[in-house]
Amino acid sequence: MAGGGGGNRGAGGPKKARIEIIPLIDVIFFLLATFVLFTLSLNKSGGLSVTLPSTQTSQARDPGTSVTLSIREDGTLGWDKELITLDQFLIRLQAYKQTQPDGKVLINGDENALFSQVRYVIDEVRKAGLTMVLIETRIRPAE
Repeated sequence: MAGGGGGNRGAGGPKKARIEIIPLIDVIFFLLATFVLFTLSLNKSGGLSVTLPSTQTSQARDPGTSVTLSIREDGTLGWDKELITLDQFLIRLQAYKQTQPDGKVLINGDENALFSQVRYVIDEVRKAGLTMVLIETRIRPAE
């Protein structure tokens, strides 16, 4: 019988099962990419993107009930993730004090920002009557 069907049998008998590696590699890379994206989302900052200074005494923080003030290297100011002017900063600071009398303020300053700019922000926060002021840093790797 020439050209018979039955694709399971070859010249040597039944076909052996093969494990395809390419689809397995695709699944592993998908899981790896998902894991990387998930872990990147765990470190959420409430402020603008800046290069934080590093310290050896950094501690974890809870940004849930606080406002984040960002000071960029070029001196621009941010309220949470929004760029604002100095006038808007003072208005929002007073409004925040009215709604959150015991609120926390996180200073998210770039490591290359001028200290006088950071000092100004801290001074205005204290003038508004908010006493819980924290400076965000990143942990310096052990040497």
